[in-house]
Amino acid sequence: QGDYIFYTDWAWTSFVVFSISQSTMLVVGAIYYMLFTGVPGTATYYATIMTIYTWVAKGAWFALGYPYDFVVVPVWIPSAMLLDLAYWATRRNKHAAILIGGVLVGMSLPLFNMINLLLVADPLEMAFKYPRPTLPPYMTPIEPQVGKFY
Repeated sequence: QGDYIFYTDWAWTSFVVFSISQSTMLVVGAIYYMLFTGVPGTATYYATIMTIYTWVAKGAWFALGYPYDFVVVPVWIPSAMLLDLAYWATRRNKHAAILIGGVLVGMSLPLFNMINLLLVADPLEMAFKYPRPTLPPYMTPIEPQVGKFY
């Protein structure tokens, strides 16, 4: 009935794709920032910015009438703190910072997000609570009559 059933169908795939993309987003952004500024603690700063940005997006979608759970804010900050810790611990070796920090983020971020996603309201229940809005007649797509020569 509603679009939220999409998440139920694709939950595991979505989780894997988002885990990879969010880990990469955090590590690449933070490592780039750390290597060029040399300031420890920058991954946490970067993760905080992304978290606040996602809160704003969540608020915007909520204001549009979507349920509060429609946008799930990823748990970036604890993984970013681990990344900063790795950077601090491997100050002499930037490659070790990237390798060890990247592994820590890659392993911890999916874990934190799995816990986060378990707390989300059941998408199937949401699908029936928030049915897909019906389109006005002028927006209703007309099926193309392709290949019907009879």
